[in-house]
Amino acid sequence: MVIVMKPKTPQEIIEKIKNKMISLGCHVHVVQGDDHCLLGLVGDTRRINPGQIEANESVEKLIRVLSPYKLASRLFQPEDTVIDVDGFKIGGGHIAIMAGPCAVESEEQLMTIAHAVKKEGAQFLRGGAFKPRTSPYSFQGMQEEGLKLLKKAKEATGMPIVTEVMCQDTFDVVEEYADILQIGARNMQNFPLLKRAGKSNKPILLKRGMSATLEELLMSAEYIMSEGNLNVILCERGIRTFETYTRNTLDISAVPAIKELSHLPIIIDPSHAAGRWSMVEPLSKASIAVGADGLIIEVHHQPELAVSDGAQSLKPSKFAHLMRSIEKIAKI
Repeated sequence: MVIVMKPKTPQEIIEKIKNKMISLGCHVHVVQGDDHCLLGLVGDTRRINPGQIEANESVEKLIRVLSPYKLASRLFQPEDTVIDVDGFKIGGGHIAIMAGPCAVESEEQLMTIAHAVKKEGAQFLRGGAFKPRTSPYSFQGMQEEGLKLLKKAKEATGMPIVTEVMCQDTFDVVEEYADILQIGARNMQNFPLLKRAGKSNKPILLKRGMSATLEELLMSAEYIMSEGNLNVILCERGIRTFETYTRNTLDISAVPAIKELSHLPIIIDPSHAAGRWSMVEPLSKASIAVGADGLIIEVHHQPELAVSDGAQSLKPSKFAHLMRSIEKIAKI
């Protein structure tokens, strides 16, 4: 349920209604827009008398939210959420480019790639320090040493860091170094991890599970937001289908669908969607054309030697070409 207050309603009246709703057992999230103030009610609303709310002369209207996700719903917040990270914006027409290696391998490797993607216009540096791998024998990441290298790369380039957090045990150490905490596809419904992310003051990049519906993705975002962290970035990274030519199947329709359903920004991961470097640029251009708020792309200066996902990583020269291509689309 969302209470839409009339423009220029005094703050004391808003607080009075908010406190009344809390006394009736609801959690209340306040969203202050340019013209209206919205009170989003979450919880058991059976004790609330809608007629009494609508009778208040300061209330413009009462909206009943039927979807199971409330805070992530476009009804709760009509305006797009814009997330600011060190002055770089995500959402609301701002296109964010996150680029870097799948895994941090060494200082030389990370610094080479960081400077290369910075030069071509990337705003964020992505890189994995804790790596979830299908095989237990595969490279699991440099862990805290990798985080230290990411911090060093940020100091050298000024790019905020995007890196994955895998579990509650390592959450605090990743949170200490990262600017955006990524929750991977395999952890999209790791509910204790989502709740912990909801208590963080860092933005969360939430990847869609490989077999998850959009409603399930938004419900996972709701877990984070219901704990207090409203800065959630959704990520479509391809879903599992019967097709085997690509690693996954990019659901390009997820972008306009999410735009209808939610105010949260949504970016695309064409690298994991395709699993082939040759398809990253066309999928990126399609993503920007359909309205995505950004891209997260794997880049490696020596993909043939990469310890993880070399086949889907762009060389810096290919990344430069991609950036020029999407700039043209973004200006149309």
